[in-house]
Amino acid sequence: MRLVRLLANLGYGTRKEVALAIRNGWVTDRAGRPLTADARTPHEDILFDDEPLDPAPGMVLLLNKPVGYTCSTKDRGRLVYDLLPDRFRLRKPVLSTVGRLDRDTSGALLFTDDGVLLHRIIAPKSEVPKVYEAELDRPLKGDEAAQFASGTLMLDGEDKPLKPAELEVLGERRARLTLHEGRYHQVRRMFAATGNHVTALARIRIGALTLDGLAEGTWRLLDERDVAKIFAPPSGNVPPPAT
Repeated sequence: MRLVRLLANLGYGTRKEVALAIRNGWVTDRAGRPLTADARTPHEDILFDDEPLDPAPGMVLLLNKPVGYTCSTKDRGRLVYDLLPDRFRLRKPVLSTVGRLDRDTSGALLFTDDGVLLHRIIAPKSEVPKVYEAELDRPLKGDEAAQFASGTLMLDGEDKPLKPAELEVLGERRARLTLHEGRYHQVRRMFAATGNHVTALARIRIGALTLDGLAEGTWRLLDERDVAKIFAPPSGNVPPPAT
């Protein structure tokens, strides 16, 4: 792929803007030699303004989403993309969220431009476990774990019961819930079905992938080992959300 097209696809600018950057000598190899628009230098050997290029297509990243941000590129207000470099919005293929967290939910949110991987993660048959911690308006009654694990709980307006989910009580009004599917506002609606109300909600784990000290509002690139953790079952003690 020609250098101009590569850089434009990575979001560094339009082809015209990228061509100008190349002419100005801002794009070099690791030895500092300016590259030409037709250069076919290996991706890992290219520097833009003395910095290594963003990953090639197939990029996966993890964001610790704060409350108040929407998983959209078009809605008004604060968007999760505002927390990423501006050029990430311009990448081709498009960098998409893997599923969604609503505006009032914080925690682990994945992004990728790999459509095959995205669909593998969200496909119902994958049953990738997602772990949430919820704070509740009223004390737990004690029968919630049995209801959620039964595989018979129906949400209002739906005609198919939920898959079994695991509930761990963390306190009088706190609980950890592991889901194996992803329905609209599922955690909030599950507790509503028991007569309770979620006042705060955070997703702290996807498979065996945790936030691992990632500060709220920040993100990191994932490597192959991280991606493999997405499809591994949670095990051991789950750490609290990063702050």
